Amino acid sequence: MGPRGERITGDRGVRAVGVWWDARRTHRKGPEAVRSRQQERLAELVVFARTNSPYYRRLYHGLPERIEDVTALPVTDKRALMAAFDEVVTDPAVTRAAVEEFMADPARIGERFAGKYLVATTAGTTGTRGVFVLDDRYRAVASGLMARLSADWLPAREVVRLVLRGGRFAAVVATGGHFLAVATSTRELRERPRRRRRLRILPVHRPLPELVAELNAFDPLLFGAYASVLRLLASEQQAGRLRLRPVLVLSTAEGLPPEERIRLERAFAAPVREVYGCTESGYAASGCAQGWLHLIGDWVILEPVDAEHRPVPPGTVSHTVLLTNLANRVLPIIRYDVGDRVLVKPEPCACGNPAPALHVQGRASDVLTFPADGPGRVTVPPLALGTVVDRVPGVELFQVVQTGPTGLRVRLHPAAGADPEQVWTAVLSGITGLLGDLGLAHVTVQRAAEAPQQGPGGKYRTVVPLPAS
Repeated sequence: MGPRGERITGDRGVRAVGVWWDARRTHRKGPEAVRSRQQERLAELVVFARTNSPYYRRLYHGLPERIEDVTALPVTDKRALMAAFDEVVTDPAVTRAAVEEFMADPARIGERFAGKYLVATTAGTTGTRGVFVLDDRYRAVASGLMARLSADWLPAREVVRLVLRGGRFAAVVATGGHFLAVATSTRELRERPRRRRRLRILPVHRPLPELVAELNAFDPLLFGAYASVLRLLASEQQAGRLRLRPVLVLSTAEGLPPEERIRLERAFAAPVREVYGCTESGYAASGCAQGWLHLIGDWVILEPVDAEHRPVPPGTVSHTVLLTNLANRVLPIIRYDVGDRVLVKPEPCACGNPAPALHVQGRASDVLTFPADGPGRVTVPPLALGTVVDRVPGVELFQVVQTGPTGLRVRLHPAAGADPEQVWTAVLSGITGLLGDLGLAHVTVQRAAEAPQQGPGGKYRTVVPLPAS
């Protein structure tokens, strides 16, 4: 049994309402109670991983039976877990071949793989695709935490307003693949058809005027999008073309500078809050009114470290962070190198939340801007391009570089066994199709001879805009 009687041997042993209640009660008791929960859940996760995963059983050979200090464990990363996928997973029914076959069919997005699990791929923000299998425990924790965070973010009168007006939620996200947001939402609509009146998923690739029209028609009280998309929508709201009256706006996937958050809050007349996390972790940190992200330490462990994976003190920007997801059991994520650079606030946050506060460095990506085929300019969210390439089979690494006002250069590293010419043809078709839909058929797309290039921090930027003039 887990903390407060959570059953740890089955996916369905944790319920969202229980997560909400336990998190509310634990956080009210203070940081020591949160640390205690974290230690209990870590010890249980390590036992579970050792028992059910050949990879972790081998990796942890010789370590003490009970682990409550995460730094006693070795580091993992995406490349290592993907290379040993069939040994990492804790359910023998889950194999890389079966998951790849499942993902090849777009009609199965949101369907339960093996009758149990959600399959999600990363959106390619680091240039390397990851394939992850998530259990119902993961989803219950995510749902319970979002319920608690929403209650923290909103005053009681806005919660009442949300309930009275039906709680409509819209999200502008990457579609066309088994990406987490669209897979989760599709699962929800498959299993709870009545939610169709209250949930709307809009593709990030859609031209801005169409997004504006759909959002106006749906009139969501809650809506979320990548930070770069929110910037564009805020401009539409300020211009009067978008006419939303939300109670809360969520920013995800990309960093949101403080001045932009203030502009968004003025444009939408609503609080704007960030959620930091990834497919591998779920929700890792949540934004406060001061613009900081506070760690959700009862379900996630986040370690800011240097290039040698040694801890760095608060006030120092880390080289990377190591993440441990205490929820998902089918594909354990333990001391996983995420690649983000973070700065932990050395003093308590003025918002009053005692949880560690941090800023993420290096996740923000610039919107690409092109001259229109006529007067004006057209902006393209970086994830729109990134996801078009990411969903092409046979792409291992990629990088889209803006070389001029109307030029793009694509660096590709095909996966082993893939036909480079077929991969390039599919990538070129996807990018030119997107540009054509956005009225940018005059933008040229070239194939680079060189492979994707790493930045100073060792990460691959998916989309590289022109340097600011």
